Amino acid sequence: MKSLPNILTSLRLVLALFMFVALAAAAGAIPFLGDQLTPELGFSLQRWAVYAFVIAAVTDFFDGWLARKLDATSVWGAILDPIGDKVLVCGAVLGLLALGPQPMVVLPAGLILFREFTVSALREVGAGRGVKLPVTTLAKWKTTLQLVALAFELVVASSGAFAFLGDPGVLQPLTVVAHSLFWLAAVVTLITGAQYWEQTRKALI
Repeated sequence: MKSLPNILTSLRLVLALFMFVALAAAAGAIPFLGDQLTPELGFSLQRWAVYAFVIAAVTDFFDGWLARKLDATSVWGAILDPIGDKVLVCGAVLGLLALGPQPMVVLPAGLILFREFTVSALREVGAGRGVKLPVTTLAKWKTTLQLVALAFELVVASSGAFAFLGDPGVLQPLTVVAHSLFWLAAVVTLITGAQYWEQTRKALI
């Protein structure tokens, strides 16, 4: 039972990879599928990508909760968990952009990617000098907000794959909610990035 949290974290990595490949395939980015990519297949790939993302996002809560509940925290889990989060978020952002032109998504998507790679670099540099950057409470909420916002954005971007989104009365307000959440996630992401930057700067002075 104590290995369950790490299994869930590993599952998140596998689902994140599947989600990204499915979205890339739906966008026609896989050459050998080009001639076989019918609209029906594309919509099916988008649906499965959304399902995989939602399941992976849910594991982000349960792996940590189970690790604490079962007293099964481990060094391996502590390494895998943030990697799983970043792979899932970055994979979803890239997959979202692959689905086509979405002007309202490009800037926040780029800012989120910029922050994630920058903080990863800060952690690596800091670790080499004995500087630790513990995850802040706001950073935990940032990840949750990113995952919720990306779930909405993926559903909106894959609207043709879901019958209930054929009604403009449903799709339009959902799009507003998705974009609003995504921009909010980008702002919170930048704030946490600035906090980590300041922590690293002070520690290295």
